[in-house]
Parts: sequence; structure tokens; C-alpha cells
Amino acid sequence: MSDSATGTAGPCIITVAITGSVPRKEDNPAVPITVAEQIESTQEAFEAGASIVHVHVRDEAQRASSDPDKFAAFQEGVRRHCPGMIVQFSTGGRGRAPEERGAMLHHAPDMASLATGSVNFPNMIYENPPDLIDSLAETMLRHRIKPEVEVFDLAMLYAAAEMAGDERLETPLHVQFVFGLKNALPPRREILEFEVAQLKALQPDATWTAAGIGRSQLEVNHWALEMGGHCRTGLEDNIRFDRSRLAASNAELVARVANLCDEYGRHPASCREARAILNLPDAA
Repeated sequence: MSDSATGTAGPCIITVAITGSVPRKEDNPAVPITVAEQIESTQEAFEAGASIVHVHVRDEAQRASSDPDKFAAFQEGVRRHCPGMIVQFSTGGRGRAPEERGAMLHHAPDMASLATGSVNFPNMIYENPPDLIDSLAETMLRHRIKPEVEVFDLAMLYAAAEMAGDERLETPLHVQFVFGLKNALPPRREILEFEVAQLKALQPDATWTAAGIGRSQLEVNHWALEMGGHCRTGLEDNIRFDRSRLAASNAELVARVANLCDEYGRHPASCREARAILNLPDAA
């Protein structure tokens, strides 16, 4: 089994970020907006090799939504059609009021995203004040939800380690390093290598994923595979397959990562393997 904190090769957990809060049908018709579309897109990605789905829901005007009923319906559909797949709700802040960002966590997904600091996004400040971070973390503890710590800047890693130290976050941590977002960390391998080294020093048992936004997606996938980490892909982060065309689906992007695994002596983690790596219980 993979020990991603030490960089030992093993199964690669592929996360598919299916929708996000920004891409619209006008950008790529394959972006799934309705819950039914999201479930169908997730099932296709599951069959292509994804073992985690990261979800944002949208309203009828394609705007980011915090509607708990939509999150619940999505989770129910995935659990029915994708046995064992890990469901990860987004608590992200684009287009959502702070008090709404954890409004769906009582549905107890397997995981939820948790940014442990604020950062500049291209056209806004992604605000995560300490009291909001603590409130979301406490809710995740209460509902036995494993956070995926979102690291857009190095300070967020140290903040997460501090939270783990005083038991505001359970260990082992799972961390996602994000690259390529304007005004945040650029996609440079030496930055990822430094962050992973710091993670090993701070939380030796932690696991990690790397995500590249836009044109950096595939390059970051290669780095994570070579370094023993896990990969994220999907239309939330990149609506294109390559410079010449749009991605046909989330499944196409997942299949590309699944096919890359063999180059690095790895294979896409099954849902059971992913749950074991992340210290999550088996699916009911």
C-alpha cells in the first residue's frame, strides 16, 4: 500500500472535481450543472478510475449554491451508482455566504474540503477567518467527516499542523497542494517538493494530493505520480483536454491520469484501497 507521506510508490487516489463554482455550460457543454448531470458525470469518472468525487452544487442559473438538499441528493445518487466511492463536499467560498458554507455537512459525507487560511483569488479574496475555519473543523469532527486541507499558500500547511497538534483536526491529515491559481502558488515543482518535505516533518503520517489549475493540470499530475502522492483532475480545474480542444468529459480527464499511472509503476486506487490509505471506514 502507498505511503504517500514518504513518497513510496503504490496506488494513486484519483480525485475528480466535477463542476466547481466557476465553469459554465457556455465554457464547456460537458460541465455538469444539475444534480442528475453531476451523478451521471461522476459515475462515468468512477468507471474511468476515480475513487473520490469533489462536488460543488449549482442553482438553476448555474451559480454556486449551498442548498443542502442538492448535496444530499448528489450523495445519495453517488452511493447508489458508484459503490464505495468517497464523497467530498466543498466548503469553498466563491458565491457562498460564510454562514452557508457548512450548511450541508450534517449529511455526513466521507470528506469535505477545508481551507486553513485566506488567499487572493484572481478577482476576489478567498476569506477564511480563524473563527470560520474553527467552526467548519468542529462541525467536521462532530459528524466524523475527514477534512481535505486545501493549501493555496504555505501558511495554510503550518496552520493545519497547529490545528492537528491541539486536536482541532484529527490525524492522520490529508492535504491538497494547489498550484496555478493566479495570485497564489505558481506551478513549480521545487515548491511542491518543499511543501511535501515540510508535511513529512510536521505530520509524518499525513497523505497528500496535488492539484494543478488550468494548463498546469497535467504537469502537476505527473509530479504527484512520480513523487508518490495522489492526483486531482476534472472540469472544475481545467475545461480543456489540451491546447487544441475542450475536454469531452470528466471521465476523459480521469482516464488520462489512470493511464499515466502505469508509467510510474502505480495503479489507480480502488475505492477500498483509497479508504484504507485515507484511514476512512469501508463503505456501508
